[in-house]
Amino acid sequence: MPDLKKGEVLAFKTDTVWGFGCLPNDIEAINKIYEIKKRDTKKPLILMSYDIEPLKKYILEIPDYAKELIKNHLPGGLTLIFKKSKMCNNIITSYDTVGIRIPNSIDFFNIAKNVEGNVLATTSCNISSEKPVKNYLEAKEKFSHVATIIKPIEDSENENIPSTVILCEKENYKVLRKGAIEL
Repeated sequence: MPDLKKGEVLAFKTDTVWGFGCLPNDIEAINKIYEIKKRDTKKPLILMSYDIEPLKKYILEIPDYAKELIKNHLPGGLTLIFKKSKMCNNIITSYDTVGIRIPNSIDFFNIAKNVEGNVLATTSCNISSEKPVKNYLEAKEKFSHVATIIKPIEDSENENIPSTVILCEKENYKVLRKGAIEL
């Protein structure tokens, strides 16, 4: 896995849907993701890593109940939204919160383990309002002119079931989107 260059966007397979990603401090690449997707910049990206440790600096705190969710469901198809820290760039999310995720994917693990800081700013690999791509060939066909497509170890088709998204508030959580993990 080569070092990400400034402005470079990756497309990669995860355990839920294919994703786009870049380094979280690369404004040029983040803007490129929004352009590729034709996505409203008010819609946030999420941060993904192979482990919770590299993600901790982007969030203020993890309530005890959320530590249990992390222990029981990550890696996996769960996105947790926390209050963000000052380390989290406002272009990733203009809200005071940020979503984090740890995919259960050897392909993503290998990418995150080998990029600076072990974290990527991510979103699904598609044009906004369209379905995410299902496999490597479709990603290559649609996006190789604008992104570096990472060939997965095994190119089986994703079921395109998105992650479950929950908002982690101080005392409890609220499910914002039902998806791959049932809570």
